This record gives sequence, structure tokens and C-alpha cells, in this order.
Amino acid sequence: MRIPREVNGEELVKLLGKLGYEPTGQTGSHARLTCITEKGKHHITIPLHTAIRIGTLNNIPTDVASYLEKEKADLTKELFAD
Repeated sequence: MRIPREVNGEELVKLLGKLGYEPTGQTGSHARLTCITEKGKHHITIPLHTAIRIGTLNNIPTDVASYLEKEKADLTKELFAD
């Protein structure tokens, strides 16, 4: 499954909330999310723009999948499947 390009920052924050990420701060137009597991804390910064750049939109699931020890394709299906 491909990552939808029309996802905005606020939607992405909500989707990552399903995986245990919670907003822990905001600086300007960027939100900081944190996930706490037995492996420790993982922080990720999400731009709250209406149009997130393709590279950024691709790197966020890659980083999250690496931390959660999941395949990126499986994580993408979990996040973006209706």
C-alpha cells in the first residue's frame, strides 16, 4: 500500500495516536509526539502543514516502523487502511 499524499499534519498526529504516540509539545507549526514502551521513549516531529513534503511523509512511517520493529508496509496498512 502506498502512503496517501493528501494526509496533512493533524491527520497524521491522529493516526499515530492509534500506535501509542501522544503529543508532548509544539513549536511553531511542528508537533512533537512521544511513544513510551518497554524499549524506552521514542520522539518524532510532525509538521502541521496542510501539505507535507513527500520525503518527510515517507520518512515518518519508516522511523516509526523501525522503532516498533514492524515492516514499513505492514505499518502503512495499519495506519492508512480504512
